Amino acid sequence: MRRSSVVYTRGIFVMENLALSSLDALLLARIQFGFTIAFHIIFPAFSIGLASYLAVLNGLYLKTGKRIYIQTFRFWLKIFAVVFGMGVVSGIVMSYQFGTNWSVFSDKTGPVLGPLMGYEVLTAFFLEAGFLGVMLFGEKRVGPRLHFAATLIVAIGTLISAFWILSVNSWMHTPTGYGMNEQGQFIPEDWLAIVFNPSFPYRFVHTVTAAYLTTAFVVGGVAAWHLLKDKRNRPARLMFSMAMWMALLVAPAQLIIGDLHGLNTLEHQPAKVAAMEGTFEKYENGAPLLLFGIPDMEAETTHYAIGIPYLGSLILTHSLTGEVPSLLDFPKDERPNASVIFWTFRVMVGIGMLMIAVGLAAFVLRLRKQLFDHRWLLRLSVWIAPTGFIAVIAGWITTEVGRQPYTVYGLLKTADSVSPIDAPGVAASLLAFIIVYFAVFGAGTFYIIRKMKHRPSLHEKGVDRGSPDRAAGVTPAASMRPETVIDKASDKRKPRE
Repeated sequence: MRRSSVVYTRGIFVMENLALSSLDALLLARIQFGFTIAFHIIFPAFSIGLASYLAVLNGLYLKTGKRIYIQTFRFWLKIFAVVFGMGVVSGIVMSYQFGTNWSVFSDKTGPVLGPLMGYEVLTAFFLEAGFLGVMLFGEKRVGPRLHFAATLIVAIGTLISAFWILSVNSWMHTPTGYGMNEQGQFIPEDWLAIVFNPSFPYRFVHTVTAAYLTTAFVVGGVAAWHLLKDKRNRPARLMFSMAMWMALLVAPAQLIIGDLHGLNTLEHQPAKVAAMEGTFEKYENGAPLLLFGIPDMEAETTHYAIGIPYLGSLILTHSLTGEVPSLLDFPKDERPNASVIFWTFRVMVGIGMLMIAVGLAAFVLRLRKQLFDHRWLLRLSVWIAPTGFIAVIAGWITTEVGRQPYTVYGLLKTADSVSPIDAPGVAASLLAFIIVYFAVFGAGTFYIIRKMKHRPSLHEKGVDRGSPDRAAGVTPAASMRPETVIDKASDKRKPRE
């Protein structure tokens, strides 16, 4: 009797240890994936926006013949090459984790997500890789028109890549067009419904717009840094002017896109919205918008809540008395962690509002013809240059933590998606990732910043300096238009805003 009791007790102990080890492995696997994707996501966000910016600069040079456009293009082309390379490397490393740490997820969703990932490689990556060399090294070899075409194709390729990746991610949030086989795998039944799932259009536009804003404020910050040293630096003036136009036009549009995306999330993932709002109460006559608070998942309340009455209902339902979901509407084990996404959501929105304010301030100064004269705006632009990356990461955390406890929303839980791995193995690989990532990508980031510090000029290395427009294949007539008047005594163009 005593022996069986001891065996039984030991059995319980072993089972508890296995459960604890599995829980630790799951948490470590999630941390590892979150760490690697946080590094990865900043590079595509920058390369998507920068590729389009380079295409615009190249197109403007082809149209007008102004040397300033091609020289600004060359300044950012070197930076784009490094950013693109680091994005590819970090993406490949991240994808390996689907086989190492998330093999069950890969097995269950492979019939649906595998082809979509394959389409991204076959269309976007091959397109980018095929024309990237022409874009980087073909300016003096293929002529301006083909060089512009290559630049435009690379920019389109980055957008196609975002299309497929965000379709995959959106399907995990709002799965449609699938069936289930006897092995518990998701089987495609309607590819159009899978690709264009309910949240995909909003997520795609929201993410691409965020990439453009992120790039605009990096470009604006770099330009402002150089203008603080030399207010008459013409390429820097062009960069700053274009960046502030982007802030003025796109930042308010992002606010509208974000609102539409929020309404879509409210329809399909109400628990996520409740966690974002930190709502534990039921408001029958309109919910407030909480500006500050400390959500407590255990106590099921938000401490020190400060809010604006009725504004939460107005934003989410477009009605002062609209009903807003509460976390108490959902079982405890299906509630996203409001302690995290309550704040990440507010960081994202706060940065968006700051971008709108900067765009409006720059527009007012532009109307007064003082865009480059106020050092406070230039200093502010330098300081907020990296905030776009912070907003992108905060938005990603809000999206992905808000989907928990599921990998495929409502159908496949995260705990059922992880590989049968041991916690020590995941911990060792996580430590290796941290060391290697900070070393490699730290060095890459240092190099990028160093290139950004290089003073932009009208004589960036590229075509021959003696006759830049003729060497590039641009006709003299195009380069001698009235708006490109050159002071021959100083060989500098008159500064224009």
